[in-house]
Amino acid sequence: MRICELARDNIFRQFASLTLLVYVGIHILYFTCAGASYYLVFNHHVMNHPRFLKNQVQLDIAASIRAFLPLTLMTVPWFVSEIRGHSLLYEHVDEYSWAYFFFSIVWFILFTDFCIYWVHRLEHRQEVYKWLHKWQIPTPFGAYAFHPLDGYLQSVPYHLFVYLFPLHKYLYLGLFGFVNLWTIMIHDSDMICGYSPEKVINGPSHHTLHHLYFTCNFGQYFTFSDRMFASYRQPEKSLDLMLEVRALMASKAKAEDGNAIEGGQSDSKKLN
Repeated sequence: MRICELARDNIFRQFASLTLLVYVGIHILYFTCAGASYYLVFNHHVMNHPRFLKNQVQLDIAASIRAFLPLTLMTVPWFVSEIRGHSLLYEHVDEYSWAYFFFSIVWFILFTDFCIYWVHRLEHRQEVYKWLHKWQIPTPFGAYAFHPLDGYLQSVPYHLFVYLFPLHKYLYLGLFGFVNLWTIMIHDSDMICGYSPEKVINGPSHHTLHHLYFTCNFGQYFTFSDRMFASYRQPEKSLDLMLEVRALMASKAKAEDGNAIEGGQSDSKKLN
């Protein structure tokens, strides 16, 4: 019997359908959103930084693609359980009211941010990060360039939420999309500083510092947990990656000008 001939509520059909949907969907989302961020937002001059790995973008893409299948296989059981009615997802807003609908958005983000903070911070323990959690200068294509287990552990709070608290099922899908977009956005290496929400919102500049210094800014959306547990580092213009890149490029240009002058003097001596 083919899978398509099984009943729609057959668990094997659900596993197969969701596995295909998630696996294809994550590729589409990754290449569409990360590609747009890479070509439209990411400052390509950052690639001249001495800590930027050779062929890093290609390595990021390869690592992401390798992670997608095992990550999908680990995630699909949550989705199957959810569509089979074992979670607190609901369909009609009037089951809990519009007030709760909007409250659940805020609560989802706060709850998952706090949980991911601790998952992320624990992954930076020496006995863990050497084989599970690595880092380098961030790029949009590096947003998913993680060990599959690393990515899975950081996704668990999103699934756990709907087993602890009611959440509208379409809102759940929307928040999942937002989560993935945010993850890509904070990997653009941007170090713009001085904007008003900076002390509250964990943006690209905070996450860039996280990649550079390893011991700070573990939060996903907010800085609350980092401030509360003494791991917050304030973005500053003096920490901008581009300062080092510009200094390096200026040094190279000066060296090239010096070589050109020496070459010109040598040629002049030969003519004389």
